[in-house]
Amino acid sequence: MHRLRAAWDVVLGRITPRTVDAAECVVSVLLAILVAHAIGGDNVAWAAFAGYMVMRGHASETVLRGLLRIVGTVVGGLLALGLAPLVASSWIGSALAMAAVGTLSLYRALTARRSYAWLFFGLTFAMVLLDKIEAPATALNQFVLSRILETVAGTLACMAVSIVSTLTVRRRWPAPPTPPPPVALWHPAAFAHAAQAGVALALLIGVARALTLPALAQSAVGVMAVMLVPTQGLGSGGLVPVSVRLAQRFVGCLVGAAMAALCLFVAQGQAPILVAGTAMGVAIGRSIENGPHSYRYVGTQFTLAVLVMLVPDSYADGDVTPGIERLLAVLIGMAVLEPVLVIGHWLAPRTIRTGSPAPRGLDEPGGV
Repeated sequence: MHRLRAAWDVVLGRITPRTVDAAECVVSVLLAILVAHAIGGDNVAWAAFAGYMVMRGHASETVLRGLLRIVGTVVGGLLALGLAPLVASSWIGSALAMAAVGTLSLYRALTARRSYAWLFFGLTFAMVLLDKIEAPATALNQFVLSRILETVAGTLACMAVSIVSTLTVRRRWPAPPTPPPPVALWHPAAFAHAAQAGVALALLIGVARALTLPALAQSAVGVMAVMLVPTQGLGSGGLVPVSVRLAQRFVGCLVGAAMAALCLFVAQGQAPILVAGTAMGVAIGRSIENGPHSYRYVGTQFTLAVLVMLVPDSYADGDVTPGIERLLAVLIGMAVLEPVLVIGHWLAPRTIRTGSPAPRGLDEPGGV
């Protein structure tokens, strides 16, 4: 009995708050998938994304973040529902709408107290508009409703896990509080940075009009996610920190897609193996994301690539196509955004281009 107690104490001694956080994410994602399947979600992976990205170390932070994600999704979806039918048939109209909403959304995501809601306001609008252009016959009300239901399913699952964990295991392994976001009524560098994102999003409209490419909505998500960098580093321009995030996003997606493809090959359609691979991918990705290094964003993208490939709407239809399309969307977003950043960098005043370098912290997860 004494040896068992000693062994148990050793096991408990090896558990850290980071270990608990990874376990919370695994349970939250699996519960989100279960709930999304139960309600007949059209895009179960989106619910899994919410189950992963909303999780924070204390229930109060998780609940607030979840509510903000839901509010942003609902408001952005409703705006797209009213505006997309009016502008989707016009290249100029849709590009202007995308640029305006994208710029406003990212600027407030960089400077507002409720930044997470602002981010998803713009993301949801962009995704709905691009999907409408890609598939004009799409029933927008059904798409928006599905997106909201999947977001709510994943968020509520995450909230439930976080509340239970806060009342139990987090009493022994508490997490440090998340620093509050910077708040500014007016930040010229942040506005210029957000305007570049708006230009890149407008250019995606042109790509969607000119070429028949899948998953361009994911390119819009990628543009806004990588542009979400700390405002303290924008005095020297966003070219360097955003380029680093673009590279890390690509590497994370590539490695995550490779692991997921291997899992799909081994599983041969067997759901238990796919679920086990999902849990393993979430744990690995969160561990990378929580590490004390400068490539934490790789972990976030690794996890999301695993989820998009291993969480199909039906486990009988699992394949590598969604992961390949996501990787292609990352490349398209990178190809569109990087020239905009370079041009913006050289057009900026010399005092901005030669300002102080961005501080540590640009590797913070993008929050998507």
